[in-house]
Amino acid sequence: MSVHVAETFELLFDKNNTAAYKALQELQKESEKTNSVYPYMDRLSDMLDSDNSYIRTRGLVLLAYNAKWDKDYKIDEIIDKYLKHITDVKPITARQCIKVLPILAKHKPELREDILFALHNADTSVYDDSMQPLVYKDIQKALKEIEKL
Repeated sequence: MSVHVAETFELLFDKNNTAAYKALQELQKESEKTNSVYPYMDRLSDMLDSDNSYIRTRGLVLLAYNAKWDKDYKIDEIIDKYLKHITDVKPITARQCIKVLPILAKHKPELREDILFALHNADTSVYDDSMQPLVYKDIQKALKEIEKL
C-alpha cells in the first residue's frame, strides 16, 4: 500500500472541505485504475455512519468506485446500510449516493435486485418541495442506467 494513498485517505476527514474533496477526487481516480484504496473498505463503510454529511458522501462514492475490487464481498455485507442513503437526511448526500449506484450495480451484479428494489421504494417525500423533483429525477436516471446493464 502506498504511503500516498494512506496520506490522501486521511485528508478525506480534513476540516477543509476543499482539501478533502481533492483527496476524494484523487482516490476516485486511483480506484478506477488499481485496488490500492480497497484495504480501506472497512473505514469507508464506517464513514457511512458519520454525523458529517460530507464524510458520508465521500464514503458512499469511494465504496462504489471500489466495488470492482471487492473480492471479499465487503459491500454485500453493508448493502442495506449503504442503500439507506438513497434517502439520506441530506438531499445532496442522497443525490450523490443515487448517482454512483449504477457503478455499484455494474460491478456487483448479485446486488442489482437489492439496489433496484431500494430505488423503486425510495420515499422522496422526506425532502423539501424544491429537492423532491431533483432526487426523483436522479432515481429515474439511475434506474434506467441499471436496467440497461
